[in-house]
Amino acid sequence: MQLITVSDGTTTLSTPSQELALQVLAGLGSSAKQVSSAASVPAIGEYWPGEGGVNSGLFQGGDRPYYLIVPTGEDAEADLEWGGYGQDLDGAKSPWDGQANTAYLVSSNREHDHPAAQFCANFERDGHKDFYLMSRREATFLETTVAGVFSNPWHWTSSQFSADSAYDMDFEDGWLSNGVKTFERLVRPVRRKFL
Repeated sequence: MQLITVSDGTTTLSTPSQELALQVLAGLGSSAKQVSSAASVPAIGEYWPGEGGVNSGLFQGGDRPYYLIVPTGEDAEADLEWGGYGQDLDGAKSPWDGQANTAYLVSSNREHDHPAAQFCANFERDGHKDFYLMSRREATFLETTVAGVFSNPWHWTSSQFSADSAYDMDFEDGWLSNGVKTFERLVRPVRRKFL
């Protein structure tokens, strides 16, 4: 499937419809800032060659949209504790930015280990080393787009709930909840792809 992306200021439209893209461009006139044809973007749920996993779709978090890439296979999951029980970690509370949460959790000045985040930060696939533990909003997005790639329901997110618990996602029933940081949950890395 070929996606055509049109950006104007803070608004971005990605569509497989060339007719719709042309109508939008005609309406914008010369104000369209960026137009790109993403012929190599695979359909949601399909493996994205050279990118380390399957395309889960265009996520609208942060300053600019990005595709979330989810690796598959047994080596892409681990059953681990979140870590840091009893610690209130201000740098791991973002509901949107799993990359920033993960960077904070694996930084060398942390008093306790954070195995879930460390696993994701150390993951490598197709030459990419920029994987991280998804945030709670990224997990909710993934549950709506590619829930079937997750082998079991409960997975950790990088978003802390309290000093004793962190958010986890049930990919079977769609529940976002929180679990005690010492519980073992499945962990799956993700990465970002900007076009």
